Amino acid sequence: MSLGHALRRIVEEYPLAKTDPPAGHPLAHVIRKGAADELRAALAPLGGTFLVKGSPGRGTRWAAVPWLAAFDPAVTTSATRGYYLVYLFPTHREAVHLSLAQGTVAAIREHGPRAGAHLRASGATLRARLSDFSEELPVAEIALGTAGELPEGYEAAHIMGLTYTLADLADERRLWRDLANGVAAYRALKARGGLAVAEEPINRRPRSL
Repeated sequence: MSLGHALRRIVEEYPLAKTDPPAGHPLAHVIRKGAADELRAALAPLGGTFLVKGSPGRGTRWAAVPWLAAFDPAVTTSATRGYYLVYLFPTHREAVHLSLAQGTVAAIREHGPRAGAHLRASGATLRARLSDFSEELPVAEIALGTAGELPEGYEAAHIMGLTYTLADLADERRLWRDLANGVAAYRALKARGGLAVAEEPINRRPRSL
């Protein structure tokens, strides 16, 4: 298996898999183990320590939107808070989003019905702080194709990233290169103050001439 193959399996097989219970389902194992292992392999050359998790859902219920994420343990170990890098799988099209994202559940708990507006405003500020990554990670908004507090929260929590079609997932070199750019943006956000609001962007990386 490769990272692209694992992502493609999730995209193609998830709609049918959801008609069966998740317990013991082969695709649930792919999301939790196979795809997570491939993401770890792609992260290994980039150095540092990442906690990798894949979630097909919890208990007896499939997730509305499955995800595969990499967490810097110094920032967060959970998709509920902080910020992290994640692959999200929309329900309305055969695609995958690579997203530098903010924790959703913590924002919902703190801001209630205003969480979406808060996350979008915060995302715009953080995107401006990371404007030197806008060419590599140009997608500023994502759609997941399903209603609900969490899916809509994931959409609002997106900072910047990329969207892949099924054909794009065949290019493993591109996936690894894009992942490296995502990790660089993740590390830059950490160096530039994380989710804290700053007056001016700081510590911008030099651009190649």
